[in-house]
Amino acid sequence: MNIVQATRDYEHWLNKHTPLIPAERRSKHIAMAGSLFPFLRATFYRWMQLWPEVCPGLSRAPRVLAVGDLHVENFGTWRDIEGRLVWGVNDFDEAIPLAYTIDLVRLATSALLAAEVEALCIDARCSAEAILEGYTDGLRAGGKPFLLGEKNKRLWEMAQGELRSPAIFWKKMDSLKKLTKVPAEVRRVFLPLLQDPKMQITFAHRIAGLGSLGRQRYVALGVWRGGRIAREAKPLVPSAAVWAGHANDGAAILYQRILDKSVRCVDPFVHMEGNWIVRRLSPDCSRIELSALPIKRDEMRLLYSMGWETANVHLGTSGARDRVLADLKKRDAGWLLKAARQMAKAVASDWKDWRRLKGR
Repeated sequence: MNIVQATRDYEHWLNKHTPLIPAERRSKHIAMAGSLFPFLRATFYRWMQLWPEVCPGLSRAPRVLAVGDLHVENFGTWRDIEGRLVWGVNDFDEAIPLAYTIDLVRLATSALLAAEVEALCIDARCSAEAILEGYTDGLRAGGKPFLLGEKNKRLWEMAQGELRSPAIFWKKMDSLKKLTKVPAEVRRVFLPLLQDPKMQITFAHRIAGLGSLGRQRYVALGVWRGGRIAREAKPLVPSAAVWAGHANDGAAILYQRILDKSVRCVDPFVHMEGNWIVRRLSPDCSRIELSALPIKRDEMRLLYSMGWETANVHLGTSGARDRVLADLKKRDAGWLLKAARQMAKAVASDWKDWRRLKGR
């Protein structure tokens, strides 16, 4: 099965779970042809097909409740119940039990491909070493959330790029396509997270990300006590790992479980309502794209922190710490770099086929 056939098959399966928006699906296909890094982000489903073939030994490593679709732009900030600014993994749409190695290899592969398009300025060996060192240190320490401000100053500085300013954020919200009709179910899922159920709300459609591009994504905008607020809701579906045959078709959606179990200071405004995930949006509560990072930044520290945060997530699986550390001791030096290069090569081959077969 080539990449075009895989995409067609996956989208047919996905459309059975949630209606896809044709225009956005076409936009996703165009973005996939642009460069390798966005192609990787958009094709986790294909990764799940290639992963056991390219890295068979790693795919049989000890299992944890994994992020799955982990990459260098799946990190962001939020405010916890005490109002503290927290940094960590931003999206768990594809959460499912998998070998712990998949998150590390996918993260390292994304760093490698991001460096190729100059979104990161760090070589593959250094990025893999930083990720693995952060991950191992995080496991040994039993994990620790990333609270920004009084601690993690360098990470706080990297998270405060100009593109995350309130003026730019609300300008983006104002530019969203407003909706005059919204399904009753969508209105209902927003209610638990609104400060006032009688608040006047404007609904809009938001386009964000690449992996979930083409799916419904609603935003509720309002004013509460003189200040603007925003909430987002999107439907969740089973992980693409289910489609690829790595879990039975009745596999549960594990977004809430991975949030609850991880070593984490949770955002109290992230809430599962049925199969919908609802969250707060604000300048401080959003994903951080590489383009939003300051020009001057400590990329070794950033990737080390990403590795540690991956450990924070994996530690939510009972007994994972000892099993994973024991497995890591058996690995040869350089295993992560080798696997990242192998997967990057497989992704690049698919990307070339996509451009050729789709006429790009």
